[in-house]
Formats: sequence, structure tokens, C-alpha cells
Amino acid sequence: MATGTHSYIQDQRNENIIIYINGEFFPRKEAKISVFDSGFLLGDGVWEGIRLYNKRLCLIDEHLERLYRGAEKLKIGIGKSKEELIALIYETVHANAMDSDVHIRLIVSRGLKQTPYQHPNANVGGASIVIIPEYKKADATLLSKGIRLCLVDTVRGAHNSQDPRLNTLSKLNCIFGCLEADEKGFDEGIMLDMNGNVSTCNSTNFFIVKNGEVWTSTGEYCLPGITRGNIIKLCRENHIPVFEKNFQMKDVYSADEVFVTGTFAGVIPAIQVDDTPIGNGNSGLITEKLYHLYKSKIAALYPGEPN
Repeated sequence: MATGTHSYIQDQRNENIIIYINGEFFPRKEAKISVFDSGFLLGDGVWEGIRLYNKRLCLIDEHLERLYRGAEKLKIGIGKSKEELIALIYETVHANAMDSDVHIRLIVSRGLKQTPYQHPNANVGGASIVIIPEYKKADATLLSKGIRLCLVDTVRGAHNSQDPRLNTLSKLNCIFGCLEADEKGFDEGIMLDMNGNVSTCNSTNFFIVKNGEVWTSTGEYCLPGITRGNIIKLCRENHIPVFEKNFQMKDVYSADEVFVTGTFAGVIPAIQVDDTPIGNGNSGLITEKLYHLYKSKIAALYPGEPN
């Protein structure tokens, strides 16, 4: 089971999920992609993690906007409109009789190749589309127990190498950061940008709180997280000073609070960075406030059916 920022409650129903692959549905044990698929061969594609809450796809417009923006940058033709893709996702969750507490991995690769070669002229046919829905309920104890972060040596790259703002299947940069943090015995790694400023974590976006202000990176070298963007909006709507700015690890070590954000668990407090305890070892007041504000926003946007 995943730990840290992606801790979830195991659910036996996931053994029998139905997965969508290129126009067909397959039981989990039979769901396969070709070894000649661009995603397998090269990590050539884009993806999104999407929540199903009270029968609704959370913030789906923002997720698909990011997906299509990434596909356009990679010159991948998805071959379906956003409306068609949304319909396919709903068809997949309905095939599984799923209502809520579901996490969906939507994957779009460049598709099949005639031969294992990186150039797109080796591709035949259109994009491959895979939809994997799983019952995943975040571990609620994350808010109380928090996570432990550490600085890693792997840095976020330049826009003209592997653009860190794109949510691509090529996750090697983040995997290196994850491996480093794991080897050090921490839940996740803090990654700097090329200029030595704090950028992001290997699978979540990073925030600190100093003197009542919320700081996060400029966004120039990190994934434009959907939850990250909504937390920034919530700060502004609730008169919490928030700044997208350059800052360094010395600011992190002296922070009053540290938290990370992600689609799966929302807002997660960090109680330690390297050897430095953060605050009093518990979730800070602003972190808790943002956690509940975000949870309330999702509940308001996607209310359950009346009793």
C-alpha cells in the first residue's frame, strides 16, 4: 500500500475493477497495453489523476484543460473532444457501479509504433487512451499525524529540456526525487529549481506558512497543480495573505507551518523537514483552516443526494 502523501485505505473491490483501454473494457487481470505503445516504450504521453466524489468528477474542467495543454505541447492528437472524454470516464465508473471515494488515472499516450523508435513518424494510428478507476479513500489520519519531508539532490529542469510544468508520463525526474527521499527514510522529497529556490515535492506541491503568510513557489518549475491553484484562490477569498515567490530552504527550516497539496488527499501537513521539527509537531492553524476550506469547497461543488 502507498504511504505518505498517498496513504489510502485498502479496498478489496479493486481486485475486480473494469478498465477502459482504447474503446473496450477489460477486467483488471486482463487489462494490457502493447509493448509497442509509446507510453510503455518512451513514457511519451500525458495523464491526469481525477477524483469521483458524490457521483461527480471533481474539477474535471481544470484537469482536462491541463491534459489537453500538455498533449498540445507534445503534439499528441487525443482524437476526442473534452466532452467525449468526460463521457468515457463516466461510462467507465458506471461500468464499475462506482459512486464516490474513487481515484481515476486517465492516461493518453502517442499510441502504437511500428518499431521501438522515438520519432513520432514511427507511430501508426491514433493515441492510446486508458482509464483506470480505483476505490481510494485517503487516510484521514494524515491531518493529525502529518508527513516528514527532506531535501533531495534532484532538481527541477529547464523549460527547454523536460518541461517541469507538463504532466507527462516521463516521470523520471520525480522518481529520482522519490527514491532519494525513500532512501533517507522520509515520505517525500523537496526539490529545488535550477537557481536554488524551493520548487515542489516529487509528487505534491509545496507550501510554507511564515508570520501568517502562505508562500509557495513562483510555479515556473513545478506542475501547475489543480489543488495548488484552488488553495491559492481560497487564501485570497478568505483574506489569508498568499505569495507565489522565490524562497530557499533556510525559509523552510524557520517556517511556522509546512504543508503539501495534491488531488488525492487535498491538504497534508508536514511536521518535519530533514532534522528540523516544524511547529509543535502537529498540523498548524492555517494548514487546518485550508484543509477544511478545501474540503468544504468540494462538498459544496458536488453535494450528495438528499436523504
